[in-house]
Amino acid sequence: MDHFQYKDGRLSAEDVPLSDIAEAVGTPFYCYSTATLERHYHAFAEAFRKIPVTICYAVKANPNISVVRTLADLGAGADVVSGGELKRALTAGVDPARIVFSGIGKTRDELAQALDARILQVNVESEPELEALSEVAVSKGTEVAVAVRVNPDIDAGTHEKITTGKRENKFGIEWTRAHEVYARAAKMPGIRIEGAAVHIGSQILDLTPFRTAYLRLRDLAAMLRADGHDIKRLDLGGGLGISYEGELAPSPSDYAAVVGDVFGGHDYDLVIEPGRAIAGNAGVLVSRVTYIKEGATRRFVILDAAMNDLMRPSLYGARHAIEPVVEPVTGEMAEDADMLEQIDLVDVVGPICETGDTFTRGVRMPPVAAGDLMVIRTAGAYGAAMASLYNSRSLVPEVMVRGNRFSVVRERIDTDDILTHESLPIWIEDS
Repeated sequence: MDHFQYKDGRLSAEDVPLSDIAEAVGTPFYCYSTATLERHYHAFAEAFRKIPVTICYAVKANPNISVVRTLADLGAGADVVSGGELKRALTAGVDPARIVFSGIGKTRDELAQALDARILQVNVESEPELEALSEVAVSKGTEVAVAVRVNPDIDAGTHEKITTGKRENKFGIEWTRAHEVYARAAKMPGIRIEGAAVHIGSQILDLTPFRTAYLRLRDLAAMLRADGHDIKRLDLGGGLGISYEGELAPSPSDYAAVVGDVFGGHDYDLVIEPGRAIAGNAGVLVSRVTYIKEGATRRFVILDAAMNDLMRPSLYGARHAIEPVVEPVTGEMAEDADMLEQIDLVDVVGPICETGDTFTRGVRMPPVAAGDLMVIRTAGAYGAAMASLYNSRSLVPEVMVRGNRFSVVRERIDTDDILTHESLPIWIEDS
């Protein structure tokens, strides 16, 4: 459930009509619902009420500090994958003792940031990283809590670009080498082994891969304890999928049941890292129709939003539900059969100079006209987070709603703003 519903014929974010926000900030823009963020966090907290876990929100899903702060105020920690995300989490007020740092390419500077912040743990993903972390810790005269991320060689059944637990993926250390790597880590100065971690992918709609991965992690942790390692904490990663166009997605309670079945009766501190499942349905992208174009074989609805604003359809072939902000009149979908193809079946596209700038193809849509507002749903995760300046387009504003109030939580960053960070080389300036 989300809090974007039609009220008096206009799609609203909680109690604020999206058309009112569009009038105030222009289009396109992202809009986030506080009530939905809170509801989704509470769904996880309630599901795990009898299975104590630390919920570390995956900041990469939506790193806006207002989103992160909203969740931190509810008790969420943070899963970060860069020094920038670490800084965002700290700026948003996340307790450092509830932050885990993942990612395969952490630099020494980023590792130093983590040590300085005294975060909960670093999830190490390679032996070279382990060596670098040891050197940084020694240089600072301290120790750092470490979990080794193991790659369990499990296919999560998701898109090839977001699966992370197969042996050919770049993530983690092959699980069959875990004993060797842990033995080496235990002898390294500055390293304090406290846990093990796994993460097998994103947008996972079948719970079976989770169960398989967690059984493997549980058995590995038991063997590592038998080897003499003090394994206190198991990081189970994230990846729980959500519904974009009516897909059947597992609930947090379904997911918690799997975790309980696997780890019930064990004394490990558990960490989970939901991101998309919290932020996805909590955000929409609002755009305005620029033109309706009659093509040779189809009708195009051209929006002022583009692939640089929402990359998922171009990058993953993802589909998002797209609806008009003004509620369609009942019966508008029922055109004459001989007009159906020309009127109802449309491609929704953006203005970027690439055919890939397409949000959806061949969808039935009520009649829309230039100037109409449209909403792209379930855009709260990996929307603004993945936006770019391609075609020298602006980075769109982000807006947060609570009840009947809204606030711009990131201003529009336009070409003038970007050009202040560019300059001519001295040989051109001097000519």
